[in-house]
Amino acid sequence: MSIIGIVAATAAGMILGALWYSPLLFGRAWMESIGKTEEELGSARGPMIGSVLACLLTALALGFLLSAAGVRSPGDGALLGLVVGLGIVFPALLSDNLFCGWGRRLLLIQSGYRVLYIVVMSVILTALA
Repeated sequence: MSIIGIVAATAAGMILGALWYSPLLFGRAWMESIGKTEEELGSARGPMIGSVLACLLTALALGFLLSAAGVRSPGDGALLGLVVGLGIVFPALLSDNLFCGWGRRLLLIQSGYRVLYIVVMSVILTALA
């Protein structure tokens, strides 16, 4: 695993999240889906630290998985990322969503971000390996 790849993948996950949850893309729909306003959310410091750690752990796990599977090309990395995202992450969020009754829109916003960032991270990790 490349340290530069891990850092770049982590940063890409955070940048994608900042865009994904901004008013430009899905920020308003996400807040509406969780039933909160910006004021009710309060300080983003704690959640942002947690998000950086989550992205870092994801990048490390993907780096290990890509390496163990012998994936070397960005195209194969994207495919493995898509399989992980759609085959592992999406079903886990789907199960949570069904039990918690959060609704389809929130499921699609949350899982869409995670599937996409796993694919992006996988491409970056293979390109910078």
